[in-house]
Amino acid sequence: MTRLAVSGEGPPLLLLHGFTGSTATWLPFVERWEGFTCMAVDILGHGHSDRPQDPERYTMERTVDDLLALMDRLKLERTAVLGYSMGGRVALHLALKAQDRLTALILESASPGIENPAEREARVRGDNQLAEDILRDGIESFVDRWEALPLFASQARLPKATRESLRRQRLTNDSLGLANSLRGLGAGRQEPVLGQLGRLTTPTLLIAGELDKKYTELAGQMAERLPQSRLHIMPDAGHATHLEQPLAFVELVPSFIAAHGLEPAPTQSV
Repeated sequence: MTRLAVSGEGPPLLLLHGFTGSTATWLPFVERWEGFTCMAVDILGHGHSDRPQDPERYTMERTVDDLLALMDRLKLERTAVLGYSMGGRVALHLALKAQDRLTALILESASPGIENPAEREARVRGDNQLAEDILRDGIESFVDRWEALPLFASQARLPKATRESLRRQRLTNDSLGLANSLRGLGAGRQEPVLGQLGRLTTPTLLIAGELDKKYTELAGQMAERLPQSRLHIMPDAGHATHLEQPLAFVELVPSFIAAHGLEPAPTQSV
């Protein structure tokens, strides 16, 4: 079962975290986005969501179906969606399957998938090995390894309290959940969709950090193919732009949504 945290009141905004994240990823932002009904999801295997034994339960197709079922249970006809990294991949596939259910799409440091079959297969092998390492060595050893990736090098500049909070959040995850998420929802398992983006007419904001060269390039490739897209390269930020430039990020998201007809509800002063 998928865990949901809801706050605020106004137009709906669905929030999807990255790998090793949870609903806690968005806590500093939903307080500022209280003019929206923010619905943060723990994607399967993360946070307080279920951790099924079968990796096939974690596939992209099943994950997208989970989100659509969640929207149906909430009687939510349409929503804006914000996804970061792994959550951005999920958000993109959600849009491609059911763009009539989306009012706006915001992709932060997202990928349309790996086009080269040999590279995809190599990624699957790597993710499967990493999954075995997590189960063998435990969550703390894995988080040490994850935080040392070059992808997150710019996060060393974050305030100590921010880095410690992020580490605590990562450590709340479960070894089995993360391992099976890699096996079922890893980038190598994902169907590459760059060639399908021309049919996606949902207004889309693509965000990437200028220090994250790989994902700025991917964002540019997607922007060229998305008919209703805007590309924003966040200055002096790496992969997690929301952490590295939070003041700019907290303003960027609602302004894009409002520009496409969904003004946040007015907040009441006390």
